[in-house]
Amino acid sequence: METVNKKILLVEDDPNFGIVLKDYLAMNDFDVVLAKNGMEGFEKFKKDNYDICILDVMMPYKDGFTLAKEIREKNEEVPIVFLTAKTMKEDVLRGYKVGADDYLNKPFDSEVLLLKIRAILQRKASNTLADSKQFEFKIGDFDLNSKLRFLSFREEEPVKLSPKENELLRLLALYENDLMPRELALTKIWRDDNYFTSRSMDVYIAKLRKYLKKDENVEILNIHGEGFRLVIKK
Repeated sequence: METVNKKILLVEDDPNFGIVLKDYLAMNDFDVVLAKNGMEGFEKFKKDNYDICILDVMMPYKDGFTLAKEIREKNEEVPIVFLTAKTMKEDVLRGYKVGADDYLNKPFDSEVLLLKIRAILQRKASNTLADSKQFEFKIGDFDLNSKLRFLSFREEEPVKLSPKENELLRLLALYENDLMPRELALTKIWRDDNYFTSRSMDVYIAKLRKYLKKDENVEILNIHGEGFRLVIKK
């Protein structure tokens, strides 16, 4: 995933650790703003837009939980990751209750944090794209109107898709020539990600392939364990 210019608010009261972590994230193409306590962190948050916030839990003046609560009051969407030396279950639960997206116990592997950040940002980007209001798509020689649920091939009579066929094809079209994550479709369309809904989605993918086989330049590929790609050969 592209991380250049993705902005991180890092709030950490240990100056040495904070600088080291800031430099590490900067080396991996993030734009990092470092604050040394919760009060300073909230002031910096109010003055700029951030793609993700990384908050130490134990800090003077204002702890990470309080800061996260204030951030959530200003912005319900920005992802929050907690860093803590405390491993008590109560603290972990408290963190999630105030809106944490993830939690890392110190000491931790910096690469693990990096992977978590990228996964969270990827998930957020996927959800944003899936919530797009676009409803008309050109899919090779097909035209999809997802508002009317019509799939038209050239001059032929349009096919009326079922609601799930329509939503699934719309998601695939939004991710044209890119990976549409399996779990995204399951949670957006089926509202659940389990064995039975996964099998159900495979059935709908097979139905869509039958519709689309009229155009040999359009294909739905199965990316094993990851999801599907709607490939349109130009």
